[in-house]
Amino acid sequence: MGAVFLLFSQAAFPHFPTIFVMEKLIISRYNLQDIIDSEAKGPALTEKKFDFTVDYKKLKIFDEYNSKDILFPLVLSSPHSGQTFPEEFLNAVTMPADILRSNEDSFVDELILPASNTGIPLVSMNISRAFVDVNRDKIEIDPKMYYNYPSQGDVQGGIRCRVGLGVVHRINAKRENIYDGLLDYHEVQERIKYVYDVYHKKLQQLIDKTLKKFGFCFVLDCHSMPSKICSVMQESRPIDFCLGTLFDQSCPLEMSDFMKNSLENFDYKVSANCPYSGAFITFNYCQPRKKIYTMQLEMNRGLYMAEDVHKKNNKFQKISSDLCSSIEAFANFLLDFKK
Repeated sequence: MGAVFLLFSQAAFPHFPTIFVMEKLIISRYNLQDIIDSEAKGPALTEKKFDFTVDYKKLKIFDEYNSKDILFPLVLSSPHSGQTFPEEFLNAVTMPADILRSNEDSFVDELILPASNTGIPLVSMNISRAFVDVNRDKIEIDPKMYYNYPSQGDVQGGIRCRVGLGVVHRINAKRENIYDGLLDYHEVQERIKYVYDVYHKKLQQLIDKTLKKFGFCFVLDCHSMPSKICSVMQESRPIDFCLGTLFDQSCPLEMSDFMKNSLENFDYKVSANCPYSGAFITFNYCQPRKKIYTMQLEMNRGLYMAEDVHKKNNKFQKISSDLCSSIEAFANFLLDFKK
């Protein structure tokens, strides 16, 4: 078992005090083969071109909850729970929506909504990440996916692009190509403008509002992970939750320890930074020197849903109750932490 690290320097990101690790991917032989297979498949290099135009006026990009009267220095984000696909997109691709949904973090927004109702702002994405992934840098683009990619285009590669999971996904969770042809680069830039940028603008507004009121802000970015990856560490029992803090760079250890202990009080198995240490939102919004802290929370999908049919199981309400109780306790801890 090995590990792949993405390293970033202080010169490139001056709001961080030290060189740090952005994301850690635990790779078993199976997962390493996934990368090799995905790269071998590559984009569907055919003569077919995808030319379609989305009417973005018909789409509700995100849902926003409890943002008017913020009672805690905590913002909740659910960027991968969206289930909506533009009809123009579905008409263009051959893959049905239920297969495309395998990439999403189903029901995460519903799991954490009761916590938001206590006075914690929440922004949740409505558009599926298979259409555009807001937890990626907008320049995580694979030029080989486009028939008209500009020669001077700004692109950031990296392992996520290599496996087909950049800001626009090439593959679904089964490693099947979503597109059987090449995309229009200008159409994808519209996805970024009218979906990606809109979500991030709202998240930034909530952070700014919370920061102004309390003097600091904590962003809890909520996700779910496939149950099969929760046994990757070969622990005595599968991981239930993973808390990613960029290896203790995105928030004080005292904060992450409190959240970990809160979940463990309900007898959940909680890991730190493995198999996920945080992705774009955790990294991009973290500015400890400005008192903006972040954490990526991942939960085992097998706890609350039947993954194969995308339906809630009979433990959904209990998992939601336990998780929300932990979030609410954490929110109150943050008030005391400020003092």
